[in-house]
Amino acid sequence: MNFKITPKETSNPKILKFEANQFILQYDSFEYSNIDEAKESPLAQQLFYLPFVKKVYLSGNFVAIERYDIVEWEAVKAEVSSQIEVYLNKGGPVVNAKNKAKEAVTVYAESTPNPSVLKFVANKNLVPTSFEFNSIEEAKLSPFATALFQFPFVKSVFIDKNYVSITKFDVIEWEEITLELRTFIKNYIEQKKDMISSNAAESLDKTTAQLDKVYEGLDDTSKEIINILEEYIRPAVASDGGNIAFESYNPETKLVKVILQGACSGCPSSTFTLKNGIENMLKQMMGSKIEAVEAINA
Repeated sequence: MNFKITPKETSNPKILKFEANQFILQYDSFEYSNIDEAKESPLAQQLFYLPFVKKVYLSGNFVAIERYDIVEWEAVKAEVSSQIEVYLNKGGPVVNAKNKAKEAVTVYAESTPNPSVLKFVANKNLVPTSFEFNSIEEAKLSPFATALFQFPFVKSVFIDKNYVSITKFDVIEWEEITLELRTFIKNYIEQKKDMISSNAAESLDKTTAQLDKVYEGLDDTSKEIINILEEYIRPAVASDGGNIAFESYNPETKLVKVILQGACSGCPSSTFTLKNGIENMLKQMMGSKIEAVEAINA
């Protein structure tokens, strides 16, 4: 699948992210402050020939660039996007890191508020965006999730950034399988196997360009809800191994519908989180626009 690059603003106006529709680096991250430091990365070296480039950061599915003040991003972002896209589509190497010291892979298990879900956290980037698979059939776009479903006790798999939340069937206790799963995940990462297929994000409408298009087509209230969920709710539930995604908003009934993912799905405390957490926050921040919040898969 061809690389497609989409510029994405960050909280720092001098730094712009150029997001790809697939990984450019699966597990490693690199930061360069000048062309000499970037000698192991032909892509970063090429970017330093642009006079306004101050720093280059490579990770996961994006290139982040910090600029000097001699130019505004609006004037050059299309040129930079095109340059990165052309380079990647010609098959140019991102990093030649043969001599780089190998960083040990660590994976540790964390309990979650959901007794059926355990969160396995790695010190490596696993995926560019979140993915949830509730069956081996759904997991066909993820070699990693497909492999996990070979364990008979795995009920569902949620992968996000640097962790995977696994939901088990009730027939077995975590004490019996935690070490086995942690070892399997660690070995999988060490062997640098693919987590997801290169076309997974595009097939599931999860690329930055696709998500931006959906977002722009929404009404202002829905956009406001999504922004609140992203800023205030998502970091909190991610720390517990889950996610709460916006589904819809009805302006007549003022009902917000969300989707519970990972550890949030089926969690005994999810009703409390919805009513006393999300619903109260949205009512406080948006007033009479919100009447209730409902999970469509609770």
